[in-house]
Amino acid sequence: MRERLRAILSSRTAEGVIMTLIIVNALTLGLETSDAVLARVGPLLYTIDAIVLAVFVAEIGARLYVHRLRFFRDPWSLFDFTVVAIALAPASGPFQVLRALRILRVLRLISVVPSLRRVVTGLISALPGMGSIVFLLGIVFYVGAVIATELFGAAFPEWFGTLGLSAYTLFQVMTLESWSMGIVRPVMEAYPYAWVFFVPFILMTSFVVLNLFIGVVVSAMQESVEETAAGSREEIAKEGKSLSRSIEAMRRDIADLRAIVEKRG
Repeated sequence: MRERLRAILSSRTAEGVIMTLIIVNALTLGLETSDAVLARVGPLLYTIDAIVLAVFVAEIGARLYVHRLRFFRDPWSLFDFTVVAIALAPASGPFQVLRALRILRVLRLISVVPSLRRVVTGLISALPGMGSIVFLLGIVFYVGAVIATELFGAAFPEWFGTLGLSAYTLFQVMTLESWSMGIVRPVMEAYPYAWVFFVPFILMTSFVVLNLFIGVVVSAMQESVEETAAGSREEIAKEGKSLSRSIEAMRRDIADLRAIVEKRG
């Protein structure tokens, strides 16, 4: 019974059904945000939401029955369990905020679609390298904020009056959001050579450090893909060796049968 249920849960049909239900649930949750739609088909949407949630709970229960304690050793299984558990929590009174978190069920697409799992795995494996870059970016921001406060704080206290304001202003400059007309040009009216500070800062943060993030993520995702491919090659090699052993055993059996036939004339 358990093996049969395992085969059903791991089949493409079951994955397709779960994926379809996730998409349908995402649409219904989005429609529930419209008062006009709720006034017309609100009960239908709530019914669909309840049915989908019941299917998710049944699926998680079946996976718990099949995998037992191994279910809690798989990060993706824990992720699915957490998302469904949040949906089961009461959404009234002090837990009203949990009602908005029902949309997290859409994130189950990540655990269902293998390509999305590989992307997330690559991002997670890139976190150590990204941490080093964040530390480097923090140093650059701290140095830049101190310099900007000392240079421009007296004339522009609303932007550079304190270390925190300077850091936030430099963050806006890094994102290139109204950095020229909104900040740098007004500062240059009082300090004509202010561009000597801002231009290198933008080059350092926007075009160098942030591109390092992309490089680390791409490298980590490539390593994840290579590991997956290596695992697939190992499985194929193991299957090939098993098949070779089976063929050799069949050859020996055939040779034995031929010898017996020859003895009997």
